[in-house]
Amino acid sequence: MSTRDSLLAVMVTVIWGMNFVVIDEGLSGFPPLLFVALRFVVVLLPAVFLIPRPAVPWSTLLLVGTFLSLGQFAFLYTSLHAGMPSGLASLVLQGQVVGTVVIAAVALHERPGRRACAGVGLGALGLAVVAVGRSAHTPLPALGLCVCAALSWAAGNVLSRRAAVASGLSMTVWSALVVPVPLVALSLLVDGPAEVRHALTHISLGNIASTLYTAVLASLVGYGIWNTLLARYNAAQVVPFTLLVPVVGLVTAWLVQHERPGRFELLGGLILLAGVAVVAIRRPTRQATALRRTGGSTPPDVRPEDDSGVRVPPNSAHGLTL
Repeated sequence: MSTRDSLLAVMVTVIWGMNFVVIDEGLSGFPPLLFVALRFVVVLLPAVFLIPRPAVPWSTLLLVGTFLSLGQFAFLYTSLHAGMPSGLASLVLQGQVVGTVVIAAVALHERPGRRACAGVGLGALGLAVVAVGRSAHTPLPALGLCVCAALSWAAGNVLSRRAAVASGLSMTVWSALVVPVPLVALSLLVDGPAEVRHALTHISLGNIASTLYTAVLASLVGYGIWNTLLARYNAAQVVPFTLLVPVVGLVTAWLVQHERPGRFELLGGLILLAGVAVVAIRRPTRQATALRRTGGSTPPDVRPEDDSGVRVPPNSAHGLTL
């Protein structure tokens, strides 16, 4: 990768890493489900009128949105609201990478290789260490909700990969259609009309700044740059940059919120991150190497296998839509 594009990749991971603290700070005084709905209204408008709809059936689009946007962020925001430390959340959520391997094996019959299986095993072990050794500042229900967010993200990844949409940005925007109305209705049911009305009529500058950051920077700008890099380079050159996300998340939480993960939480997170690295960092395939040497290109409908045995779709990076 060129120096410019490497810096762009680092910039995106910094935006995504800081996103967890921004969400946590912005949740103050706002019901979490309603806050997710507000974020995706900003993602939708006006982008939905400017970006063409991806060439997939409406049923596929809504199904992807249900898991990749609605489920993932409803669980994540509720987890942070329930007391999940934001830095630790940035680590646990990366379990979506190993979760994607497992769900793809079941749903798409993609047989993972030994490296992928080793990564899944490390990821599961890391989550177990976090769960057993968590500190008193990490409630078990909040941790469970964060794991559910990772699993929802993983399911959305698999659905998005099966759809094989070339533009991840268009999928991000149009799949957001499924988010606002159901979550506003659910917030009315869970939080009550009085709390929803109070939140909407007492929006603070912090709520607005957090929403703009997550919707514009994290979703639209971040994903737009990321998708461009994936179109320009081999996924193996781009995807490893995502390992910086939890590092930035932990450092930001430490600087802003004075969050210090417990020893076992940090150990479990590092084991989980090692599993993610095993799955995400790939050696170039023989086919890709040969094509580069001959100046050829892979046809858009070809999905080569990486050295872990997992099929890699075009423009795919495990559905990153933080």
